[in-house]
Amino acid sequence: MLEKMLLGTYTRRESKGIYSFVLDTEKEELVDLKLETEENSPTYLARSAKGNLYTVTSVDSQGGIGAYDSSLTFLNAITEEGAPLCYVAVDEERQLVYGANYHKGEVNVYKILEDGSLEATDAVYHDEPLGPHENQDRPHAHYSDLTPDKRLAVCDLGTDRVYTYDVSEEGKLTEVATYVAPAGTGPRHLVFHPNTNYAYLFGELDSSVTVLAYDGTNGTFEEQQKLSTLPEDFEEFNAGAAIRMTSDGRFIYLSNRGHNSIAVFAVNEEGASLAFVEHVSSEGDHPRDFNLDPTENFVICANQNTDNLTLYRRDPEVGTLTLIKKDIPVPECVCVLFQK
Repeated sequence: MLEKMLLGTYTRRESKGIYSFVLDTEKEELVDLKLETEENSPTYLARSAKGNLYTVTSVDSQGGIGAYDSSLTFLNAITEEGAPLCYVAVDEERQLVYGANYHKGEVNVYKILEDGSLEATDAVYHDEPLGPHENQDRPHAHYSDLTPDKRLAVCDLGTDRVYTYDVSEEGKLTEVATYVAPAGTGPRHLVFHPNTNYAYLFGELDSSVTVLAYDGTNGTFEEQQKLSTLPEDFEEFNAGAAIRMTSDGRFIYLSNRGHNSIAVFAVNEEGASLAFVEHVSSEGDHPRDFNLDPTENFVICANQNTDNLTLYRRDPEVGTLTLIKKDIPVPECVCVLFQK
């Protein structure tokens, strides 16, 4: 089977934009690296059911979001003065796109128009008290994506909070709940269990994973368990990055930048607790993103600073990863998106 993936990158050095690669699942190798389209630091990508692509973009001193059709023909960009987004997600039911802006501490909402292009509908800025870490100098929205009941959950690294919003059909946000994480956690990304009752929060600043019970009646989160994603004897710098969950809800995977590893945890049957399985080297420096392929038998990890991908085989029964190949060259890759 041939599975195509799109790769988002920074374009600070050699990269030119959005690349594609193909995973040959029979030969267990990556083939046919291509530059799909030139774009300015498309560091996060999201694709709609129609195949339209929405990507982080920047133009001169302005940042925002870009829209492409299914053939990756440019449609439009919405930018404003300042830094671009860092996360993008699609809401198929309401035909909206959500963006989180780390540097501005802002959540943005866009309407998908008939041709796939975008128009802005709302923006919300977080101004709550900040956390104690030096990187919590201001609000830093880092994730904005749907809850199982179609609310919007937003992680803000700067304020140590996860916000829950109701979303109108017109793309307007109304805050309904706030979860306050322990000081210095630095909430970065969130994934939900398939049973919808639990979510798993990756703390970038304290390298933690927190099990949260989610109450769909009011959009609230409550802490159940908190674990480190690092070995007990590791004392050097680390920053949490990506978190992924298997579709059967049995395993979660988290990448550590500094320890340069993927941490594997098993999830109990109800989803309420985690148990550590293993650490696997990312075989490179700064694994900002990784992803499971559609079969979930393989994992692709992107090492930003060493310009390489790493390919693993995944054991679906015990969750472990086995290295297949490392040092697969891709410049400045920071996002791995399979075309499902």
